[in-house]
Amino acid sequence: MSDADTTVRTSAVRLASFERARDAWPLDPAIVHLNHGSFGAVPREVVAAQDALRREADLSPIGWFPRIAEKVEAARAATAPFVGADAADTAFVPNASAAATVVYNALQLTADDEILVTDHGYGAVTMGAARLARRFGARLRTVPLGLVDDAETILARFDEAIGPRTRLIVVDQITSSTARRFPTAEITALAHTRGARVLVDGAHAPGLVADAATVGGGDWWFGNLHKWPCAPRGSALFVTRASDRDDLWPLIDSWAAEDAFPARFDTQGTIDATTYLASPAAIDFIEREHGWERTRRTMTDLADAGARIIAEAFEAYSDEPALVDQPMPVPSMRLIRLPLGIGRSREEADALRMRLFDEVGVETAFTSFAGAGYFRLSVHLYTEMTDFEAFAERCVPRILELARA
Repeated sequence: MSDADTTVRTSAVRLASFERARDAWPLDPAIVHLNHGSFGAVPREVVAAQDALRREADLSPIGWFPRIAEKVEAARAATAPFVGADAADTAFVPNASAAATVVYNALQLTADDEILVTDHGYGAVTMGAARLARRFGARLRTVPLGLVDDAETILARFDEAIGPRTRLIVVDQITSSTARRFPTAEITALAHTRGARVLVDGAHAPGLVADAATVGGGDWWFGNLHKWPCAPRGSALFVTRASDRDDLWPLIDSWAAEDAFPARFDTQGTIDATTYLASPAAIDFIEREHGWERTRRTMTDLADAGARIIAEAFEAYSDEPALVDQPMPVPSMRLIRLPLGIGRSREEADALRMRLFDEVGVETAFTSFAGAGYFRLSVHLYTEMTDFEAFAERCVPRILELARA
């Protein structure tokens, strides 16, 4: 019997040091947690490690802050290999959107230039690209991609879309709203033949994709550590080997401003850098307790099992298939169609998320694409079969009531 079969049969993942994986996370047992992908969840051990670092800083600020750069540099050296990067090419940033802003702030465009984004892009990153275009009077153009387009079709769309004035392409390695991968390395290779540069949004990639920065391609790549690696919130990696990377600056000028990239990012005044310093502990925790390759397999089977349970609950009331068959799936997330009329926009989807949290105590993520609503299931090692059953029992009837209303 495989690890995946055991997981599904027993309904609870076991870690090396725990009877149940859930015991390793300080999550409220009264709440059903089915939305790891939005804000992550930090294991108890990592919470304790960060708390110890904060105590160290509070006990001796003079012993802490003047030496923070060397501490962050050491954390970079420990963390960068996890995404297949070299520490000399890697900087810590607070989150994925901050990394995108760093790139946008450095670029110089003209009114004739063009930026390409997709209709699957993360809203904050796309809004930043729009602001960049407005700053120079450049054009922002959206490349429409089908929900279930395969890699070949996606490349063909970009081949058609890239024009002589395309200077920047912003594309997701793993999409947030539609829970799928894009062939970003191939898109990068194509763009470079046309004189365009690529910013790869790998926010969800660390932990879900081995060596995510290396295989992601791009002139610039970034990814969150607070999602699947389970680091404290406020920790992300920004990776680039671009020849002009010394034009990149942190969002806060500090005493390291005259240093070269990436050292200038290591000192950011009195920010709480313990999020960065505790990130290696989170990565090591998963490796020690379950192994990263095994974790990806386990999350895949949990997501598949949960998606079947939830899709079947919806399909009992409809003749339409609920589960979206993604051509480039990721280990931990699945997309399930909602009844017509529910979650058709981001605002409606967000309102539904909070309504179900308040009414039935289930943490969820709902998204919209092309005017249709979807439930985005996302799991981690602490997810159990009873969580999927709870969604089917508590959420599906309420969603159907709202759809009928």
